[in-house]
Amino acid sequence: MSKTVFITGTSSGLGKLTAIRFAEMGWNVAATMRTPDKETELIAYDNIKIFKLDVTNVREVQSSVDQAIATFGKIDVVINNAGMGTYGPLELAQEEAIDWQFAVNTRGPINVIRQFVPHFRANGGGMFINISSFMGITTAVPLGSLYNMSKFALEGLTEGLYYELKPLNIELRLIEQGGSTGNNFKNSITWNRDENIQDYDDLMTKVQDLMNHAESGSTLDDPQIIVNAIVALATGESNKFRTVIGKAGNDLMTLRNSVPIEQYLETIAKNYM
Repeated sequence: MSKTVFITGTSSGLGKLTAIRFAEMGWNVAATMRTPDKETELIAYDNIKIFKLDVTNVREVQSSVDQAIATFGKIDVVINNAGMGTYGPLELAQEEAIDWQFAVNTRGPINVIRQFVPHFRANGGGMFINISSFMGITTAVPLGSLYNMSKFALEGLTEGLYYELKPLNIELRLIEQGGSTGNNFKNSITWNRDENIQDYDDLMTKVQDLMNHAESGSTLDDPQIIVNAIVALATGESNKFRTVIGKAGNDLMTLRNSVPIEQYLETIAKNYM
């Protein structure tokens, strides 16, 4: 029998590519997004069913999970992919931006996991693959404190859940990617600004230049490499708890693990001074 994967955030980018890959492999795919009425590509696949889902809405999560289970009977793998980024000085962040960053990147996966655990328990197992970032295990880009916070929390959540779900044969995996080409990540960022405060302008310019360079150059990862890593975890080809994708993330982790934290922070900071 075909296996089934439930994926959040499939309207574009990595989520959509992952949904297509699993469908082409013969898996059933429960593809979720906030505005399914706008989707035109995934509906062409007979083994992809689209469900409306805002991961910050607990009732909507419950409804979409129930519908997916009713449609396919059994879900084998859940991929928490939906996410967003808030950048800029913490001092300038609006209350709504702070809450939304946590709501999407951290509380969202919590909402989905809580709805699926009973289903996995009843079926004797399952797998959660949480899409994190290397910025969830190390800081590397200034002005990303809120994004770091949300991904650090996702890492801690996933690691902490390991102990309570492992005895139930429920597996947990993390993908630490660094952004992928074709994902238009720069334009999806919410920036914290205040035109009356210029003290952060120089740093803001440097960070934005860095992101422009990354998007136009070769710093970002090939999204298909990330998809390959996700598939390897879902199929059992890989059983790694953490998978760091790309040269940038792996280089940063090598540096982070090889020197005292004070030296690491100063080394990164010097790049922006």
